[in-house]
Amino acid sequence: MKTIRHIIATMAVTFSFFGNMSAQNVPTLALNNGAVMPQFGIGTYNQTNDQAYDGVKYALQHGYRHIDTAHAYGDEEGVGRAIKDSGIPREEIWVTSKLWMNDYGDGKTLEHIDEMLDRLGIEYLDLLYIHQPFGDLEACWKDMEKAVELGKVRTLGISNFDRDPALIDKFATEMKIKPAILQLESHPYRQALEVKEQCAKYNIVLEDWFPLGGQMSQGALFRDPVILEIAQAHDKTPAQIILRWHIQDGRSVIPGSKTPAHIDENIDIFDFELSAKEMQMLRSINKEDPFFKMPGQSVRRMSENNNVVPSFN
Repeated sequence: MKTIRHIIATMAVTFSFFGNMSAQNVPTLALNNGAVMPQFGIGTYNQTNDQAYDGVKYALQHGYRHIDTAHAYGDEEGVGRAIKDSGIPREEIWVTSKLWMNDYGDGKTLEHIDEMLDRLGIEYLDLLYIHQPFGDLEACWKDMEKAVELGKVRTLGISNFDRDPALIDKFATEMKIKPAILQLESHPYRQALEVKEQCAKYNIVLEDWFPLGGQMSQGALFRDPVILEIAQAHDKTPAQIILRWHIQDGRSVIPGSKTPAHIDENIDIFDFELSAKEMQMLRSINKEDPFFKMPGQSVRRMSENNNVVPSFN
């Protein structure tokens, strides 16, 4: 019965997203499991519960329908309150979260998914990621597949697996449910072209975190002369040019913000298009150079203390 209810809910969400596309002017992406996801959303990395509440509620009331959070961020409760208080029907909102490494393991992953749903105050997740490619990944994924069967999760994804391309192949070819999305750091200076080509073989969509470079970039992208030239030509900000590039390159993009002015600026990218020449200009500044420099060994060490949930994108 839960599976039937889940199918009905999935159909309702799909039709709702298509119906909202023109009203919100935000395009959607068809995923390899048949789900339809708003291509553009808001991230909540490095926010408190209260900050996430204020930012997400404002975003939902100003056209956003895609919210990204994670157990490691420690703000799921605030995101959930914002969803509830926004006045937007739950089935019109795409809600994503991620399991941290301490959540992985046969049997216990399902328990942690239930706890995640309780923190968010919702009955199902539209998308659930494995946050980092360390630990008991196969056991975690099998529990995630069970959660799909139970109607607690609609779509499965992998996050930061670009550090180990062989794992992408493994999950795409050996798991009962293959990933629909790979989330990774990507922006004009790190376009991840080889990873994008690899994922295209499996119809896996890229979803980009730090799409504007993040705090570690110290605003480097906003000072790039190519981006500034294109921004001036369109009477747009550098951030809007960068986000428009993500959209036209076929990626999902989730810029994080808790500031109303930036939330408004970020979504104001659907009234213009970059030309083929401008897209090539942006391709030319690719350095395949991430701004987030933490090595994998340090990420692994972050999971050793089970009493600590770090904030990590």
